[in-house]
Amino acid sequence: MRSRRVGVTAVTVTTGTALAVITGLLLAACGGGAPVDPPSVPATGVPAQPDPRGMLAARVAVAKDQRYIAAYTLVVQGKAPRSVLVTVAIDRTWRVDIQGGALGGTADVAIANRPEGVYQCPINPSNGCVKVAASNKKLPVSIDPRLQYVFIAWLDVLLDRQVPLAVAPADPLAGTSAPCFAVEPGVTAVQPPIDAGVFCYNDRGILAAAKIPMGQLTLTGDPAPAPETISLPGPVITAAPLGTSAPPPPKPSSSSPSVAPSISRSR
Repeated sequence: MRSRRVGVTAVTVTTGTALAVITGLLLAACGGGAPVDPPSVPATGVPAQPDPRGMLAARVAVAKDQRYIAAYTLVVQGKAPRSVLVTVAIDRTWRVDIQGGALGGTADVAIANRPEGVYQCPINPSNGCVKVAASNKKLPVSIDPRLQYVFIAWLDVLLDRQVPLAVAPADPLAGTSAPCFAVEPGVTAVQPPIDAGVFCYNDRGILAAAKIPMGQLTLTGDPAPAPETISLPGPVITAAPLGTSAPPPPKPSSSSPSVAPSISRSR
């Protein structure tokens, strides 16, 4: 019987190519198909951390779509709790009633926004409403209770990524279990568009609590359905609005002239 010689052809390959060739030969020998790439692994192997500002913005975006009537308690250090009633109507008009919102806490006022302007309205008793600004604009500092911004203007600030803000998770405030976030305006802002504070929104996008320079707001009970539009608590009048500061003490009456005591001299 004639012997047969089997020729062997040498192939020069790199290490990576050799591994691929060997893997292919093994799969072919086992009757498998094309080699399967191994699953990709992140370069760092560390899962991405949640973005606090993005988490807060997601809840604020829901809040912007809400229409409701909600009651809050405002606790200011060293003072009795005050009530705050917030109405955001279906037509986007809004009204915030603030117990002790004027005259150093001695007068109740409502700040109401309609297409024709922003009004300050004394309540309990109502003395009419005074137009104090254009619609959705800030009030003059001397008459501005600032609480209304928490529910309206500051939502746009929290959603705007162009506004320099530092946002971090915060411990829940007393009276709520909703997620809370500490917000600090950028140090470069000459006039910060938002006050520093802690803001807590529930899953429905309702502000559950907030701790701001004015005090701590806490939601009391479930919100009620919103009206079609807000109503002013009195007629529109022309008058001076109430300031936020306490009025100066009354001056002593000068109706009766003072009489200097007479001094008798003995002779």
